[in-house]
Amino acid sequence: MDALDLSLFVSLCLTTLGLLLFLRSSNDGNHQHSLRLALLPLREDLKPSAKPESQTDQQL
Repeated sequence: MDALDLSLFVSLCLTTLGLLLFLRSSNDGNHQHSLRLALLPLREDLKPSAKPESQTDQQL
């Protein structure tokens, strides 16, 4: 029975710690940096690339 109590206590501590860290990071505004980065273009998108015509386009 001691192992079950210990595992429940450790699980409760980890859950509480995870919730506290989540609330802290959401209140600090750290998530806004990732939203800004998601809107930036990739380096591949900046270069114009010449796309060769496919064989189906040439047959038509």
